[in-house]
Amino acid sequence: MFGRKKDPFRQYIKNLLGFVPNDLSLYEQALAHRSITGNTTNNIKPNNERLEYLGDAVLSAVVADFLYRKYPYGDEGFLTNLRSKLVSREHLNKLSRKIGLDVYIKKNNINLNLSRSVNGDAFEAFIGAMYLDKGYNFSRKIIIRRILGIYIDIDALEKMDTNYKGRLLIWAQKHKKTVEYKVQQKQTTPHRQKQYVVQLFIDNQFISEGCDFTIKGAEQHAAMYACEDLEL
Repeated sequence: MFGRKKDPFRQYIKNLLGFVPNDLSLYEQALAHRSITGNTTNNIKPNNERLEYLGDAVLSAVVADFLYRKYPYGDEGFLTNLRSKLVSREHLNKLSRKIGLDVYIKKNNINLNLSRSVNGDAFEAFIGAMYLDKGYNFSRKIIIRRILGIYIDIDALEKMDTNYKGRLLIWAQKHKKTVEYKVQQKQTTPHRQKQYVVQLFIDNQFISEGCDFTIKGAEQHAAMYACEDLEL
């Protein structure tokens, strides 16, 4: 898939994470967005959606364990909130760009709302590829030592405000704007889970769209994208 970039990509992984992949094709698949590979149900080339599903589970487990040990006196609510910040789509999108993973993602032209999650999805798929290639214990060490330990400021993240709806509301009140959320539809993920799609309007003008398994979650995602666009 990567042609001449195959060796540089292998070197990128070694420089970033300190190991050489056994099966480079797994990592290449992790960076293949469905827009260039078609639908896997029709036996077309595989994309990164299955690896994303796997990586999401591995990353959540590693982060949960890491936080449990790092904060021995943190209660369930504190640990859950901090884990949510660490594995949020916004944070994973930023992390993917920070480590340079976004440069290697392969995708065709896609609309803005879909592209918002491409980087974070690819990062999760990359974790899934590493898990299949190296196993859980190895992946856990790499995530903690080479990702959490180098690229993430846990203490700063702990203090970060992630109430995007509240942040947007304060801005709107200050500038005398009206904010409205409209549920547009339900959609089914590749794993046959139902998600809500919510569009956000400011003064009746469409600004952003979010999706989640709950309406409140979809509203938060839409508000998050709006805050990004407005640089709040």
